[in-house]
Amino acid sequence: MTADRSLRLTRGATVWLTGLSGAGKSTLAGAVATLVAGESTDVEVEVLDGDEIRRTISSDLGFSREDRDKQGQRVGFIAELLTRHRVLTLVPVIAPYAETREAVRAHHAERGSAFFEVYVSTPLQECARRDPKGLYARAAAGEVKGLTGVDDVYEHPEAPDLQLDTSTGSPEGAADRVLELLREAGVVEYVDDTASSENPVAS
Repeated sequence: MTADRSLRLTRGATVWLTGLSGAGKSTLAGAVATLVAGESTDVEVEVLDGDEIRRTISSDLGFSREDRDKQGQRVGFIAELLTRHRVLTLVPVIAPYAETREAVRAHHAERGSAFFEVYVSTPLQECARRDPKGLYARAAAGEVKGLTGVDDVYEHPEAPDLQLDTSTGSPEGAADRVLELLREAGVVEYVDDTASSENPVAS
């Protein structure tokens, strides 16, 4: 936010950040939230982290295809509810199946809620190098089965609204591109604070 302009949210929106474990989804969501907070004083932002949802409302689910689909649709339901109430909702989740992601998009469309799919396409080799949860090392040691992208499928988005590879550039640069996507879609806009603060009534 500069001295003479600030960011305004024209409507709620869900930004669905999908990609492999270690792709940088949560880091990107945090960077977007920080960027928005610096540009605005009144935009409501929520981050729905997939791992946190699994530890709480989805603690009953495992990692079968059916359970992964349920997890994605639960997160999507919460995201749409927030979005409908004028919140910028950032959703960093793996969501490996195209069918799940399309169902979430359709759920938003049915209710007139804005939805943007951002494919965080960081290559598997880089995700495994980062390995923030130690999952790739455990999979290589035979301790973990069904790891998405290794021995379980990840269905790459065919037509995402935005594709970002976090192995190049900075989280802040990637966040700028997400914000530009929202600006081009009319979800956010910059307003001139100097004009709004002027008193039109002559003294």
